[in-house]
Amino acid sequence: MAAQHWTPDLARFGKPHYRAIADAIADDVRHGRLRVGDRLPPQRDLAERLGLNFTTVARGYIEAQRRGSVASRVGQGTFVAGQSQRPHVAARPSVVDLTMNVPPEPEERALLDRMQAGFQKVTRDLPTLLRYQGFGGTYIQREAATRFLRPRGVVVEPERLVICPGTHVAFQAVLQSLTQPGDTMLCEALTYPAIRTIAQRMGLKLVGVPIDGEGIDPNAFEALCREHAPKVLYLNPTLLNPTTATMPEERRLRTIAVARAHDVTILEDDAYSALFRRPPPAFVTLAPDITFHVASLSKCVGAGLRIAYLVAPDQRRLWPVTGYLRTTCVMASPMTTALSTLWIEDGTATAVVEAVRRETAARQKIAAQALAGLMHRTDPHAFHLWLSLPEPWQRSAFAAKMRTSDLSIVVSDAFTVAGDPEQAVRISLGGVLSRAELRTSLDYLVHVVEHECDKDVRGV
Repeated sequence: MAAQHWTPDLARFGKPHYRAIADAIADDVRHGRLRVGDRLPPQRDLAERLGLNFTTVARGYIEAQRRGSVASRVGQGTFVAGQSQRPHVAARPSVVDLTMNVPPEPEERALLDRMQAGFQKVTRDLPTLLRYQGFGGTYIQREAATRFLRPRGVVVEPERLVICPGTHVAFQAVLQSLTQPGDTMLCEALTYPAIRTIAQRMGLKLVGVPIDGEGIDPNAFEALCREHAPKVLYLNPTLLNPTTATMPEERRLRTIAVARAHDVTILEDDAYSALFRRPPPAFVTLAPDITFHVASLSKCVGAGLRIAYLVAPDQRRLWPVTGYLRTTCVMASPMTTALSTLWIEDGTATAVVEAVRRETAARQKIAAQALAGLMHRTDPHAFHLWLSLPEPWQRSAFAAKMRTSDLSIVVSDAFTVAGDPEQAVRISLGGVLSRAELRTSLDYLVHVVEHECDKDVRGV
């Protein structure tokens, strides 16, 4: 029987039916009824022949794809898979994770080999890397960090920069130097979830500033300054997580004017501007005297590089920050600091950023096609998007439905500081998933949005 007419006997494999479909594919491959490269029937056709609904068959193909039995090709269909096409990836996650906002992983063999060669070069002097190092990075390492920041318009002296083991520690160190328990900090009304947790643990009152498609409203910011006398304004002004909003320069200047008038220090989370070839000017560039700037490698090179570059207004204001960092974390990992520095110096970091840009653009095209009928906000430079759920969907029910299908997303509650959470979810497009896996997952998500709301959210 031709593969396009494949109609398995699911009764042999029991229930649930979606797992039976995946089991049947694997069994037919073992017994030669399906061969590597065979194109499986379209999901709707198979659903009609088996007397099942589309959702069940879609879940079956996703399950088979997760097991490595099949591979989807955008615009072509689903095919029986042979050996992994990604030899550098040891294993696939058991759940399709659209929650972690991490960059797409490089797949080009030459680039992966280049990264590996850098790691091998760094570890030639392994005993040195296993010792305590000078705090905050050597001058050479900090100077390399300033070169990495320069293409995004951040021009600073190495003396104003310290290398930290990740952004969370950097945020805590800055806030520790600026605030006391009970003080107020402002942020976007939808904000990075980690800053909510940090503020809570430090005993700070977090107040959300209303936002639109261009970031915070400066007028609302000023009104809240009058009402709350905040010490700090935390901002993620470029590709805001979760909405992807980017604040234009004119609004940044208005925000700075309000901050100066009310003696508010700006904590700038610059996670994503490296994804732009010509990013808007950073707050640390426009207002260096009132801005602490934190940039990391996690969102543009790799999440496992827990390296952040913290820039202070001046050395005097950096001292209390470094004092806290010395006490809490001693130093950033010498191995990851050395590797990051080498990759910056030999151009590997730039090559990885460029690869992330290219792959992000490709994934945005996939998302635009898949979600064309749904209301969503995104940006061509971002590897996440903000999906508004149509009525009568409720975000909790939608998330539960996704979980029953082993697809995970993040609901708006995680980001909401002010007002009632929107009926919306954040979807991440990066990480270990291939383009075809992303397309399959988004197609299934769209099907659920459009056809599954009136069904039991516990699954099919």
